Amino acid sequence: QVQLVESGGGVVQPGRSLTLSCTTSGFALKDWGMSWYRQAPGKERQLVAFIASTGYMTNYAASVKGRFTISRNNYGNQVYLEMNNLKPEDTATYYCSRSGNPRYWGQGTQVTVSP
Repeated sequence: QVQLVESGGGVVQPGRSLTLSCTTSGFALKDWGMSWYRQAPGKERQLVAFIASTGYMTNYAASVKGRFTISRNNYGNQVYLEMNNLKPEDTATYYCSRSGNPRYWGQGTQVTVSP
């Protein structure tokens, strides 16, 4: 079955960096677009970044563009989100997601940005 497992979250100070990883299994990663979403307490889940199956196309939420980079290793079955210059407003639970119907989700990893 499809499984997505996020890792790499933690507590960091503003301006620092974190890289999240999503380990996938149960499907051929090379065939699917992948996304990172985030959800802060009391807010709706929002799309952070998307990467096409080949990795040649990406897009980002305006709030993270220029600071976050999504990438993938289809052979290693991993998707990454490199987050630089983190801000307190980036604090959220981050979810890896596979495109399609149904959309699949991981369990999430918490990122807290605090002085």
